[in-house]
Amino acid sequence: MADLPLPEPGPSEIRIRIAACGLNFADLLMQKGTYQDTPALPFVPGMEVAGEVDAVGEGVDGFQPGARVAVFGGHGGLAEYGCFPAARAVKLPDAMPFAEAAAFQIAYGTSHVALSHRARLQPGETLLVLGAAGGVGLTAVEIGKLMGATVIACARGADKLQIARDMGADHLIDTETADLRAEVKALGGADVVYDPVGGDLFKAAFRACNPEARILPIGFASGDVPQIPANHLLVKNISVLGLYWGGYMAFRPDVITDSLAELLRWYEEGRIHPHVSHLLPLSSAAEGMDLLRNRRSTGKVVIEIG
Repeated sequence: MADLPLPEPGPSEIRIRIAACGLNFADLLMQKGTYQDTPALPFVPGMEVAGEVDAVGEGVDGFQPGARVAVFGGHGGLAEYGCFPAARAVKLPDAMPFAEAAAFQIAYGTSHVALSHRARLQPGETLLVLGAAGGVGLTAVEIGKLMGATVIACARGADKLQIARDMGADHLIDTETADLRAEVKALGGADVVYDPVGGDLFKAAFRACNPEARILPIGFASGDVPQIPANHLLVKNISVLGLYWGGYMAFRPDVITDSLAELLRWYEEGRIHPHVSHLLPLSSAAEGMDLLRNRRSTGKVVIEIG
C-alpha cells in the first residue's frame, strides 16, 4: 500500500469516500495484463465500489456530497478515495449496506443482461449454470429462478452446491464426480447455458443442449477458451451469445442503466439477496485475490475500506 495525495474530481466526475470494494475474477486478469480493459500501469485494482460522494466536479448534476452510491469504475477501487465518472454511479437504497452494494453491480448486472437481454430466457425453459457458486454464477441461479426457469446448478462439492440450492436451484450436479452431459440430458437437456468457466465444462454443456439452445460465454475461469464447432451449431440450430457487461458502457449504456434500475427494485422488494462469503479489511486484499484465484470463495469477496 502507498499514501497518495487526495484526488480531485475533474469535469463530470465525483469523488467517492470508498467504504467497500467488490473483487472480481477480472481483477486477476488485469494483474496478468490479459483482461480486455486492462489500464496502463501503474493502476489500482478494484472494479466496483460503494461509498459516499465526497466532492463533485464541474458539470455534475444529480449527486451531492453525502449521497450513497455504487460505481463501476473499472479500476481504482482498492483505495480510501477515488474519482469516477458520475455517469457510472447509481444511487443506493437507504437500507442497502455498502458491502452488499459493492458486490452488486457486476455480478447481478452480468447475469440479468445475459439472461434477459441476450438469451431472452423464457418461463419454463431449462437454464444450466456452470460455476454456480461463484460471483456471477450464483446470481444467474437466483435471477433464472425469478424469471421462471428450471435451474440446473453445477459446482464443485456439496458445500458449494448447497449454496446454489439456497438461491433456488432445482437440480444440482457436482462437477467433481458427475458426467455433466449425461446428467443434463437425463434432466431433459438445456435450453440456455450460462458459462463463466469454459474448458471441458463448456464442451460437455454444449453436447447437452437442446435444439435452438442459447449458450452464453461469460468468462473463462478455467483458463481454457473453448473452440466451438460451427457444424454442430448448424445441426442443432444453437446460438452462441457472447456477453461482456462492461462493454455496454461504450455503445448502449441504457442497457446497463435499465437493468440496474430493475435489479435495485428487486432488491428493495426482497426478491434478490447478495451473497458475500468473505468480508476482509484493505490490508487483506491480497488474501481476497487468492480466494478468487484458488476458487475458495462463494458469491462475492468484498474488501472493507477504512
